[in-house]
Amino acid sequence: MRRMLRHIRQSLSLKLSIGILLMTVPIFIVSLGILFVQSRRHIKQEAVEHATSALNTSVQHVRRYLNTVETATNANDWLIVENLQPDSLLLYSRRIVQLNANVSGCSITTEPYLFPKYGKYFSAYSVREGDTVTTVREGEYEYFEKVWYKTPKELNKPCWVDPFDDYNEGTLSASGMIASYCKPLYDKDGQFIGVISSDLSLQRLAETIAAEKPYPNAYFLMLGEDGHYFVHPDSTRLVERTIFTDMDVRHQADIIALGHEMTTGHQGAMAVDVNGKKCLVCYGPVAGTKWSLALVTPESDILHSYYQLSNVIAVLIFIGLVLILWFCHRIVAHAIRPLNRLVEQSQRLADGHYDEKIMPTPRQDVVGRLQNSFVAMQDSLNRHVGDIQRVNDETAQRNEELQRASQLVEESDRQKTLFIQNMTHQIRTPLNIMMGFAQILRDNVIDLPAEEVKKMTDTMSHNAMTLTRMVLMLYDSSDIGISEEMSNSNDDEVSCNELARECIASTHLHFPDLPIAFKTELPDTLCIKTNRLYLMRSLREILYNSAKYSDGQHVSLHVSATEKMVRFVFEDTGQGISDSYISEMYVPFTKVNDLSEGLGLGLPLSKRHILNLGGNLILDTNYREGCRFVVELPI
Repeated sequence: MRRMLRHIRQSLSLKLSIGILLMTVPIFIVSLGILFVQSRRHIKQEAVEHATSALNTSVQHVRRYLNTVETATNANDWLIVENLQPDSLLLYSRRIVQLNANVSGCSITTEPYLFPKYGKYFSAYSVREGDTVTTVREGEYEYFEKVWYKTPKELNKPCWVDPFDDYNEGTLSASGMIASYCKPLYDKDGQFIGVISSDLSLQRLAETIAAEKPYPNAYFLMLGEDGHYFVHPDSTRLVERTIFTDMDVRHQADIIALGHEMTTGHQGAMAVDVNGKKCLVCYGPVAGTKWSLALVTPESDILHSYYQLSNVIAVLIFIGLVLILWFCHRIVAHAIRPLNRLVEQSQRLADGHYDEKIMPTPRQDVVGRLQNSFVAMQDSLNRHVGDIQRVNDETAQRNEELQRASQLVEESDRQKTLFIQNMTHQIRTPLNIMMGFAQILRDNVIDLPAEEVKKMTDTMSHNAMTLTRMVLMLYDSSDIGISEEMSNSNDDEVSCNELARECIASTHLHFPDLPIAFKTELPDTLCIKTNRLYLMRSLREILYNSAKYSDGQHVSLHVSATEKMVRFVFEDTGQGISDSYISEMYVPFTKVNDLSEGLGLGLPLSKRHILNLGGNLILDTNYREGCRFVVELPI
């Protein structure tokens, strides 16, 4: 693939051929596109007409089924009124079902106490089960509030009621959903005496409708007055759900619009997105009812032949474009062949073959003028000069990099020397003191008073602790110390108050005359889980610095707690820390000045230890009378 792309980039003939195609092909494709768009529009229009015709046929079939039920009912209502006897009602109910194959059931119900002998209720009901018709007087139940009884009584005229489940408290029920044609009955005096209701099986009606779909994946659906599904291929949607159930107004507005069109009795066709598929829906009302029937046809069925034709034509277009490109390439390649020879000769010149001349040509066209220009230019020397200049620039850049590296080495060497000098001075001073006092004690121990001996030993002890402190900090700052710290456990139970008192006692060893104020808000029993060794070192170092740089009178340690943290607040009155040093005080081996005592590791190591313990060390910059450091640790 890369080789092909490189060939295309390097081939002028191929570029020209593609350019010609890019000029001519769009016009050709646009023309075909317009033709296909028009064809698609005509096909969709024919599909709408075909689907509408199929829908009208299905509506007529539905209407014919309804008419047979209505005719069977209307033909017997006057006989029922003329022979208003219980046995006659049972006979006519059975007769209507037996003589009309489209009637699945018939009930004749009367007003309360019309037949006193039978009490308040009397209902003659016949139902078809296969080839058998069963007729019974139904058991007593409140049928007066049923929709098939109440609706015609209120309207005072025959009507179709929406499909319903026939199960009731009576002794006999039809299986499945039924739709009923209900007609009120009146006696000779015009008094309402009951209702005759003839049932139409919704399942049989749906099977009849579904058998007449015009496309392989098309299906019918029927909605009631309020949008309930009466016919739908998904039986879980029937009766219980409406077309508006669980619809999102933003993403399914087309289905909601379809539902409003159908429930208001309109007729037409519209494009709807059904479950992610584009569909054409033709809909229309069912005469004599408040129902609406729709034919849903996937657009893929309508445009199936269109897509097949599109694929064939797309293949032909691709083959034609390839052939056109091949012919254009052959013609253009023949026309620019001299340019290719010129490129080869120029390349040899660029490779350093200066003695090879490009031959002039008598041609006066663009190719000839280009070749003669190359003869005059002979710019290969300029190319070599440019290469030499580039090498010189690279050499200068490398020299600069070497110089910077040398400066870094010198700076590193200087820092190492300063560190060794500082560390030697810091260690040598206490060693000299200890050695001097040791020599005095060795030579004059008998002549010296006991008080003087004690002072000397105290001084030696203080300097020994100072040396131990510096050696310990150097060890902690090493790679071995860091590794050891990271591997230690933080599961020690440490009493905050006890640890604070130990830090104060340790500081008094170095500064015995310094008053250190201690205040705590915590009970002695409060403990935290941490690493006692590293927390002790950190708190002791911070308190040591407070004592060292204070005015010798005002040093305090305050222990308190919040909901989640324990706080150790170290405060002193003294020279404080300058603003210029604050940004560097946690950098290892950094001191206020080169003459100050110490290695510059106290605060950096304390900060590192406390962070590893899950807490933080903070300098309170709002405190201006000295220094205030705050150590926070999780409880």
